Amino acid sequence: MTVQVVLVHGIRTSATMWRSQVEYLRARGNGVTAVDLPGHGSRMTEEFTLASAFATIDRAVRDAAKRGPVLLAGHSMGGLLSIEYVGAEEPPPVAGFIAASCTAIPRGVGLQTYRFLARRLDALPDRGMWLTDQMLDRILPVETRDDFGAGGYALDTQDIALRSLSVLDLLAAVRRIEVPLWFVNGQYDQLRINERLFLRLAPHAELVVVPRTTHHVTVMRPRVFNALLEVALTTLEASDG
Repeated sequence: MTVQVVLVHGIRTSATMWRSQVEYLRARGNGVTAVDLPGHGSRMTEEFTLASAFATIDRAVRDAAKRGPVLLAGHSMGGLLSIEYVGAEEPPPVAGFIAASCTAIPRGVGLQTYRFLARRLDALPDRGMWLTDQMLDRILPVETRDDFGAGGYALDTQDIALRSLSVLDLLAAVRRIEVPLWFVNGQYDQLRINERLFLRLAPHAELVVVPRTTHHVTVMRPRVFNALLEVALTTLEASDG
């Protein structure tokens, strides 16, 4: 059976951030589902809750599992949620997992600082979009620049979602993950802070650090990330065989 892929986006963005990966996977012949979390993208008007976010991931995974083994990939907030999901006490039908830009524990001073800066940016007259656009124009290639924000930015959901992440028990979840696991971080990603701890808790995992790359590894280095998808897919295909 063909490996199916489920993609979970990060905070503020939407399923459109995965367009390069969706194109690559479809050309390869793999089924792919890029979800919109509540309060994001096509679901911008919905309320974000952890329960609804997990339900979104679970529906996509279980639907994909009807057609083959599932590779789950999550970026940033989507990666944090997916760690908690894959590491549940009753494991979901996930055969492999790529956790991108999410090796940090979202609580304490780090989370408070992130929320403070996000609120200050949101308080600007244009809600910080000029600065956001300037930054993205500088770091993203032309091929993915429009993809990142094509589904809109979930500015009204951001602080609610960030606050909710503090209750996740990621350390317990990581310990329970037994499927093939890849942590992928950009060299300059601020969420690399706990990557060595995550590796100690999941010694079977592989860590890939992409040089000269920020937190936005999937859209900043789309071809590199697609190559990492290829590694994961080949691993699962070989295991299935």
